[in-house]
Amino acid sequence: MAVELRESWRIGPVEVPTRVVLAPMAGVSVQAFRRQGRRYGAGLVCSEMVSCAGIEHRNEKTLGYLRVGADEHPLAIQIFGSEPRAMAEAARMVEAAGADVVDMNFGCPVKKVTKTGAGACLLEDTGLACRITEAVASAVSVPVTVKMRRGVANGSRACLELGPQLVSAGAAALTLHPRSAVQMYTGYADHSLTAELVDLVDVPVIASGDVTSRVKALAVLESTGAAAVMVGRGAQGNPWAIREIVLGDGVQPTREEVAAELIVFIRETVRELGERRASGFLKKFYAWYLGHGRFPKPFKNELVQLSSTEEVVTRLFAAAPGAAEIVARLEAELPDPEDEILLEGMPISIYGGG
Repeated sequence: MAVELRESWRIGPVEVPTRVVLAPMAGVSVQAFRRQGRRYGAGLVCSEMVSCAGIEHRNEKTLGYLRVGADEHPLAIQIFGSEPRAMAEAARMVEAAGADVVDMNFGCPVKKVTKTGAGACLLEDTGLACRITEAVASAVSVPVTVKMRRGVANGSRACLELGPQLVSAGAAALTLHPRSAVQMYTGYADHSLTAELVDLVDVPVIASGDVTSRVKALAVLESTGAAAVMVGRGAQGNPWAIREIVLGDGVQPTREEVAAELIVFIRETVRELGERRASGFLKKFYAWYLGHGRFPKPFKNELVQLSSTEEVVTRLFAAAPGAAEIVARLEAELPDPEDEILLEGMPISIYGGG
């Protein structure tokens, strides 16, 4: 039977309206990114990893503070750590912030995370991974999920041993990125492992890795039996990729549409992070949005050199005057910032991946 990407599915009681999940990505998954993903068809969006230690210690020097808007739901907030009590407390706080799902990262290969015993390290410590899962699942009323890799070493099948045990400990769904931690993002994602995991557990499995088109998404879902696919790097500065995957709409955006989406993204990110942090944070997005032959390379280089985001917006309007009408419409559709939930003192980690 053919897979329908616009079909809804569930993580416990949480209904997810499409079979596409927008991945949690460090230095990317700010609120503006998540909102945009929802508009273009992602059924579930995720925050980047939040350090449970940062929550506990109210570390003011980290990237920013988590905001939850009314238009982001369903939303998963991802936490990481290696101590069951601290992870349970972090889970309670993100539930209070408005998360529909608490996701735990057991796959991040970045050294600054693994050296603390968190992330991919937990793939090799089944007992601790299960204790953390049980503690978190017992602490909150929303579903708890786990994102993991195949294992630490190349060729590892640790995920197949750990996955069923995590479900027994309380995980309501699993996300598998079937690369090893050693691989980072090289090579390819071996989704034959995803199919094996699907056969081993009775909860939804989300397939992550190398899903960059509708054809690939359908192939992965059909070959693995997974409930959904997770889209990550392909959506960076390119929400139209999500639309293509969900709807099959491969029409390329106009220059005005690209400029408008980037302008709204810039303004919303400045509102969230402040001008100083946002100015540096946004530079990588200029190439992501304006690439794919949408704007000349010298124009992208010019934007990176500008000293303020206001100057960048001015240049974008000059390059695509027709964007003004689209920007006005998009901004009119944004919810009132006063309706956002702000969990003061809850920093977002600057590390992430998985």
